[in-house]
Amino acid sequence: MNNQNLVIYDFKILYEILREINNYINFKLISVDKVSDLNLKDQNDYLLISNKKIKNVENQITLNNFPIDIIKLIESINVKFLKKKYSQQSDIDIGDYKLNLNSRKIFNGTKSLNLTEREANIIIYLNNSKKPVKISKLQAEVWGHNSKLETHTVETHIYRLRKKINDTFEDNNFIKSSKSGYVI
Repeated sequence: MNNQNLVIYDFKILYEILREINNYINFKLISVDKVSDLNLKDQNDYLLISNKKIKNVENQITLNNFPIDIIKLIESINVKFLKKKYSQQSDIDIGDYKLNLNSRKIFNGTKSLNLTEREANIIIYLNNSKKPVKISKLQAEVWGHNSKLETHTVETHIYRLRKKINDTFEDNNFIKSSKSGYVI
């Protein structure tokens, strides 16, 4: 868990205590006295600890129960860092969209859409493909069907997925089709 920043906001005594045990912790310590010293755009770069809740900061631990059990605090910090890392690894950027693999939700701005497992797999497969994907390839790779049977399963799923995306995000061009196949 190296290169993770723990920002101590307006809490000098806690900063000094953690600095004393710096050899036993897996994060970089930073002390700030003003909210303006925080770059709120890059919240993924740090976890903030304070004795008061700071507005517009998602990644924070507020300490208001004293005395503080340092071992429990360090465990809590490590858990927060692990959760943040896990969450970051589960997000896939797809153009203006973000797909969260854990929740199977796709986001664009403030809007989100729940996806089925199959819909998420279609999007992931198309996103990972560098060129248009033929129906037979989707059928084999996403559904696991290798038969030459004529089926409209892929087309039906793509049609429904396009409709859901258009209804929620008003985007008719998320999945495009051509003679060569489907592409994001």
